[in-house]
Parts: sequence; C-alpha cells; structure tokens
Amino acid sequence: MISRKMQDAMNDQVAAEFYSAHLYLSMSAYLESIDLPGFANWMRIQYQEEVSHGMKMFDYVIERDGRVLVKAIDAPLSEWKSVVSVFEAVYEHEQKVTGLINNLVDIALSEKDHASHIFLQWFVNEQVEEESTAKGIVRQLTMLGDSKAGLFQVDRELAQRVFTPPATTAR
Repeated sequence: MISRKMQDAMNDQVAAEFYSAHLYLSMSAYLESIDLPGFANWMRIQYQEEVSHGMKMFDYVIERDGRVLVKAIDAPLSEWKSVVSVFEAVYEHEQKVTGLINNLVDIALSEKDHASHIFLQWFVNEQVEEESTAKGIVRQLTMLGDSKAGLFQVDRELAQRVFTPPATTAR
C-alpha cells in the first residue's frame, strides 16, 4: 500500500504531467501557426508522451491501492518569440520536471517505499533523455542562426518523429 504522502505527491505529479502535455500541445499549435509542421509534429508526439507518463503514474497509484485525484491544471502559454524560444522553454520546463521527479524519489526514500523508488527510476532515466533532447535541439537551432534552409531541414527531420508508447506494467 502506498503512503498518503507518496500518494499525494504522485497525484501532484500526475497533474504536472498533464500540464506538460497541454504545454506541448499549445506549442504544437503555435508552431503550426508559423508554418512549421515538422516542429509541430515533434510537439504533438511530446504531448502523447506526457499523457502516457501521467497515465503510468495514475495506474501505479491505483495498483498500490491508492486513490487518484484528478486535479485542475493551469492553461499553458500560447505565444513565443521564435522557434528557438519555444525549445528554450521546453528545455527549462524539462529541467523543472526533473526537479519534481527527484522530489518524488526523495519522498520514496524518506518513506522507505522501495516499490515507488524502483518505479520512479524509469522517470529519472526518461528525464535525462528529455533534457538532452531539448538541449540538443536548442543548440541545433542556435547554430542555424537565420538560415531558412537550415530551419526547413530541421523541420523535415522533426516531422519523422513517431510516438512509441512506454512499456506498461501488468495490472
């Protein structure tokens, strides 16, 4: 059984994951509005990933005989200055999420909740990948400067991204 403290923290994280999903969907809409469908596709895939992360935690709380409480989420931003500023915001957001995941790990350790600690390792590893990917795109866009041809090429590359659902646990 999951402790009340861990359950509450997981419920907060479920809300944070769904906020992330909405943020990335908003970024997708913005990128579509400036005619960058490949970048928009990348954000739509990111949206799907965040929903799956939220559901993974949702299911985990239930599996541990906890109670999931669906919480309200704030509306995300809808405008950015540039494609670079969008991805800088992604990188900053993923750093924030890393901090939230690390906090969950700290709670699991303080509660001696070994099951949650093990469960959260997947998210710890996922955040390393998320931050690295976002930072890499920011660097790539920064190197391009004002190159429209370079932006077009990156847009085409990001259009190739497809959603791969994470492995689920048996219930």
